[in-house]
Amino acid sequence: MTQIYKHILALFMLLTLSVSSQNSIEKDPELLQNKINYFISQSEDDINKFNYYEAQKKLDDALEIAESIDDKISIGLIYSKKGNLQLIIEELDAAIISINKAIEMQRFAKDNANLGNSYKTFGDIYKSKKNYNQALDYYISAQTLFEQVGLNNNLSGVLLSEAETYIELKNYNKARTIIEQALALAKRLQLPRIESSALIYHGKVYNILGDNEKALTYANEGILIAKKKNYGDILNEGYLVLSQIHQGIGDYKLSNQYLRAYLKLSDSLRAVKRENLSPDKKIQFLINDQIANSKKQEEQLKEAKDKNDLSTLISILSVALITILSLLTLSLYKNNNIRLKTNNMLHKKNAELIVAKEKAELASKTKANFLSTVTHELRTPLYAVTGLSNMLLEENPKPEQIQHLKSLKFSGDYLLTFINDILQINKIEANKVEIDPEAFNLKKKINNILLALNNSATDNNTKLHLEYDKALPENFFADQLKISQILINLVGNSIKFTKDGDIWIRVIKIKEENDIYNLRFEVEDNGIGISQEKQDNMFESFSQGSIQINRKYGGTGLGLSIVKGLIDILKGKIYLKSELGKGTTFYFEIPLKYSEKEAKEVKSTPFNGNQALDLTNVKVLVVEDNKINQMITKKILTKMGLKCDVVDNGESAVDMVKTNNYDIVLMDIHMPGISGIEATKIIRTFDKELTIFALTAVTIEDKMQEFDEAGFTDIIPKPFKQEEFEKKLFNALSPSKKSTTS
Repeated sequence: MTQIYKHILALFMLLTLSVSSQNSIEKDPELLQNKINYFISQSEDDINKFNYYEAQKKLDDALEIAESIDDKISIGLIYSKKGNLQLIIEELDAAIISINKAIEMQRFAKDNANLGNSYKTFGDIYKSKKNYNQALDYYISAQTLFEQVGLNNNLSGVLLSEAETYIELKNYNKARTIIEQALALAKRLQLPRIESSALIYHGKVYNILGDNEKALTYANEGILIAKKKNYGDILNEGYLVLSQIHQGIGDYKLSNQYLRAYLKLSDSLRAVKRENLSPDKKIQFLINDQIANSKKQEEQLKEAKDKNDLSTLISILSVALITILSLLTLSLYKNNNIRLKTNNMLHKKNAELIVAKEKAELASKTKANFLSTVTHELRTPLYAVTGLSNMLLEENPKPEQIQHLKSLKFSGDYLLTFINDILQINKIEANKVEIDPEAFNLKKKINNILLALNNSATDNNTKLHLEYDKALPENFFADQLKISQILINLVGNSIKFTKDGDIWIRVIKIKEENDIYNLRFEVEDNGIGISQEKQDNMFESFSQGSIQINRKYGGTGLGLSIVKGLIDILKGKIYLKSELGKGTTFYFEIPLKYSEKEAKEVKSTPFNGNQALDLTNVKVLVVEDNKINQMITKKILTKMGLKCDVVDNGESAVDMVKTNNYDIVLMDIHMPGISGIEATKIIRTFDKELTIFALTAVTIEDKMQEFDEAGFTDIIPKPFKQEEFEKKLFNALSPSKKSTTS
């Protein structure tokens, strides 16, 4: 008996291990992935054989497995295939839902190749709905993705669909151009289906444009491929195109023959599609039959009551109950349809919002690039304006010319300030401003700002007063440059609008928590004030109190907009309180972190243009393609007593450095041939020590990392102030500088 128990126990354990092994095999990820791929592959074969119902079932099976293992790439692909199948069987609303789900998954998984296919299917859906402009948006998005990932096979199909859409929009020349691209790609990649379809559409376009000879050639060539490969749908379109071409030629007999062939094949294809639709399509017919039968049942019920036939009454009541259930089914069906339409509308709107967002992002990027290009192009001639005006003022001009030259210099400086403000606004709006915190003494920083602005205040007979909260420490860790810019703008603004008055700058502690101080800065004046209706828009770009104020006091109206943007970046808030004739108070609150370390003061070597330097053997190479800028830079260097050579391109600069011993190179960035950055990289391969300044009109903050990587010693922005230019050259040539670098 014991032996029997042992055998039973062994058998039980064997069965348990077998079941466990089976479960582990069934849950194996590689096996499940193979199943998913198999079902998808089989569904594609079923679609090619018009077995749409079977294809739908296989895709549903694949989706169930993919969702069980949370395979987002496969889920997105399956929904994309389902959407394409629903498009084929003309269930457009259901197709929109499926494609939206596919796009959501593919974006999350960054599956750009299949995302491109989903965009293409979305375009086909909107083309079927005759919403051609919406279709073009999706085709262009698909085209972009296919070009990025190098899927030229898919690209040819998108180009062909795009061309068909342009035909519907009657833009035949555009359609012809795109068909030629699709045709060339299909021939190169040996894609007979795309080639056949492209040839037929080429024939259609040439027929519309009146070139019947080319139309016949292309259409016949396309039909030959379609017949050889048995492409029924393409052949069907080809018959219709040939019918239209022969009608245009006047050969009505052939035209009628092709038209009959088209109608016959079209009916045949339609019949095949109907036969292979899913059973859900037949539900409506069954429900309609039930409704018709219910009327007969009501008549039978009345007759049964009259005869008082109990058994008949029970039978009819049973049938009536079935009828009621059928009607309830109909009601549920209609409710589901309503819900489906609502979901479709929401998905459609969501898709439209996504496209609109992408367009807005593209527009913003285009605007940023435009501003960057325009401001660079403006800075280059400004270099000539400011440089020449400085030179002329130093060359003993006639007394009557001095005021004109000063006005020219002022205009150049004003324009440069305006350009810098536009660039700053653009960077703030594009979220490209980065925070650069460092330890600094806040009280000293504000005192330095007031000291710098005191001359302007004195000119207006206005006094500046600083009130610093005694409970506040002085050292903080924050972005002192942005805080300085905010205060310079606000105090400068108050000085401009205050005559014979006072301006108070206050710093007050609001609260303190874990070394984070929430500070309130106030800038109060007793100037002209701001009207109530203008106060709401004061922080918008190009906004000022009034046109009269703008004309009287000048300014671009960008300062307060920059201030608000910088305060937002520093996680603060700004407020305004003002009354006409009584003055204005701007106050803002920002968090600052307390710093135990005292800020180190950087002592710069004072520059004196008369300092003794032996410049006898100093050689400078100027690399600049603009003739006027060459002349200005050379004149400044000659005035300093320096010898210089001038070249106008990067290749010549590299050659000159190889064959000469230069102390400094002034390198422009944008030049014909290789750029200044590329030339500097080449020079650094054989000379690591040479001082190379980037002489540039680009936005320094945006290019700083690129300049550092290229190997520039420092940057001199155009247009530059001559004093700053000379100071940087002096520092580079000074003996102390050379000794530290050697």
